[in-house]
Amino acid sequence: MAEGAEHDVAGFSAYHNPVMVRECLEGLQLKSDGTYVDVTFGGGGHSQAILQHLSGGRLIAFDQDEDAKREAAKISHRSFTFCQSNFMHLKRYLKLNGVTQVDGILADLGISSHQIDVAERGFSTRWEGPLDMRMDRQNPTTAATILNDYREADLHRIFGMYGEVRNARTLAQLVVQHRAGNPFRNTIDLVNLLKTVAPRGKEFKYYAQVFQALRMEVNREMEALEEFLRQTAEVIRPGGRLVIMSYHSLEDRMVKNFMNTGKPFGELEKDFYGNPLRPFEMITRKPVEAGEEELKVNNRARSARLRIAERL
Repeated sequence: MAEGAEHDVAGFSAYHNPVMVRECLEGLQLKSDGTYVDVTFGGGGHSQAILQHLSGGRLIAFDQDEDAKREAAKISHRSFTFCQSNFMHLKRYLKLNGVTQVDGILADLGISSHQIDVAERGFSTRWEGPLDMRMDRQNPTTAATILNDYREADLHRIFGMYGEVRNARTLAQLVVQHRAGNPFRNTIDLVNLLKTVAPRGKEFKYYAQVFQALRMEVNREMEALEEFLRQTAEVIRPGGRLVIMSYHSLEDRMVKNFMNTGKPFGELEKDFYGNPLRPFEMITRKPVEAGEEELKVNNRARSARLRIAERL
């Protein structure tokens, strides 16, 4: 176990229960002297596990969330560097830290347990809180901004695309009608409206879909993911691994397509001789899913899909 790791690991159990840690570490094929990046630090669970396997290596972690920064400050491991930034700025911050190539990158695209459980962040349908949902508190756009200011057509697109809500058009119309006399201020305002159109027996799933759609728009998650993916091919050295865990079909499709073709969207290109032009080879034909034992103690792992690729 690496220096300082035992104390740090114990300190994170209450903040966030990381998903598929063993599978992620196996996917990275960690070398003790390698250089790795955890682009979604969150509560630090995956980072802590990686640090236990490093001696002479290095781990650089990214997260734009202020709470994550405070958790990262508790780590005193000499191999650890934290960057308070969105992972879409991967190359820039690696360069600032004197790194041009790495042996592996891990991304867990899910929201942390801590963020969900803190009412003031506005991520959860269970608590009353402000309609915020910002990962970066400097971001001027909140969930309330979207609900109160976006055009009906844009709301329709967001609910349908990011939330996969079947009655997205109806919901968008209702939001516009409601806000005319009652602007949305907190999560209860939104949930009360959703109750009127949620499918019977599937209310909580419906609420979660709408909240997810708003969160993804607030934080420009799909744009950030696309920008991040394009940069991974430039910074992972040949033989290095890209390990990504997603929780939404849109994210998973983008990750899968990138690993197969080298592009977030579009088809595989070939050279004059018919050889495929792609930077990665997919290691996992099917996404890895959490095992039954993990699901018993961490229900949030149920929707996780883990994909692994190796740099050619």
